[in-house]
Amino acid sequence: MRKLFQEDLHNVGDQLTGMAVRVAEAMERAYRSFETTDVQLADEVIAADARIDAQQNDLDEKAIQLLALQGPVASDLRLIVGALRMSTSLERMGDLARHIAQLTRLRYPDPVAPASLVPVYREMAVKDIAIAHKLVELLQSRHLGLVSEVLALNAQINDLHAGIFVSIAQPEWAASPASTADATLASRYFERFGDHGVSVARKVQYLVTGEWTAPPAS
Repeated sequence: MRKLFQEDLHNVGDQLTGMAVRVAEAMERAYRSFETTDVQLADEVIAADARIDAQQNDLDEKAIQLLALQGPVASDLRLIVGALRMSTSLERMGDLARHIAQLTRLRYPDPVAPASLVPVYREMAVKDIAIAHKLVELLQSRHLGLVSEVLALNAQINDLHAGIFVSIAQPEWAASPASTADATLASRYFERFGDHGVSVARKVQYLVTGEWTAPPAS
């Protein structure tokens, strides 16, 4: 019975990793649609988000069954509860990638981003994608050095996000109200993607160490 339980726990971990892989792919494809105004690709990203949602539902059902039927000890309980919380963050990251693709769909055939901000969004997306790939590696290896790398990337994304608002506030900003709204929404989606990545990384750290490090007050 214990062996079966450990196999179930291992499967939950594999499902988390699978979600992270899909999330990384979702952001890669969502940003590509965003930058190139590829509405077909955007539609594919939007449709594919349902698979991430289904993965979360399946993982959560299995985790709840383990909680209800197995009476896990403290360390296993921490893993199961952590998996439930991480699946929520990963699902939300998938939603944010979908939101970026939806902006592409909404503004097609026009680009979402003003030309002046394209390099900033590209840099935010590159860092978001790097975070997602590091989460895959972290979930597989539990190598905690990756946590600080995720946090550092997210701090850079936050700085870029703040810079978007500085640009919009400049007197020479001439974009339309709709374009301005899109610019702020897109920046927010990229920024929140990184934040949820940090949440996953911190939870893996907690699973490994048993110690929770609260994020600094903003």
